[in-house]
Amino acid sequence: MDTDRLVTVASVVDRDSLRRERVMDRIFVVGNGGSGKSWLAKELAAKLRFPLTHLDDLHWLPGFAGERPRHERDQLVAEAADGASWIMEGIYGSILKQVFSRVTTLIWLDIADDECISNLMRRGQADGGTPEQFQELLEYTRAYRLRKNHLNSFEGHQWFFGQHPNQKYRLSSRSEVADFLGSLDTHGK
Repeated sequence: MDTDRLVTVASVVDRDSLRRERVMDRIFVVGNGGSGKSWLAKELAAKLRFPLTHLDDLHWLPGFAGERPRHERDQLVAEAADGASWIMEGIYGSILKQVFSRVTTLIWLDIADDECISNLMRRGQADGGTPEQFQELLEYTRAYRLRKNHLNSFEGHQWFFGQHPNQKYRLSSRSEVADFLGSLDTHGK
């Protein structure tokens, strides 16, 4: 009788594990500039062995030479989202809206604005942008909680988080991010 019970418990655990793996197939990491989206996405991609798309690479032309034409960007996003498993990261609510129905796990990095600014200052401008573009990024990051009716804002990300019907995580500190990463079961991945 105890053996039957162990088999039943093991079967339930196995089903739960399979369900968790399925739910984590298509992950979108969203948050303010400097919140750690790129870092977390890289860690997840390495741990889960999923392809990673940095949305800055699709939104901007190389070297931050300007915004990519919207139709071209949307086509690149659609191609990246077509896979069975992936991770995307970025602030772009319009892109999240485009792939929202495919997202199985939404991770919102709701990190304090001053920490985001500090992280950006420590990192500096990425991938050949100008000092002027870096100043614009800092101002955009400072205004994250102030922008209204905008998908690339605290308000917009909060709306997406509330609407997401599947697995979701709102992480508000580095320790919560570390705990989340540590909790991932990657057996068989």
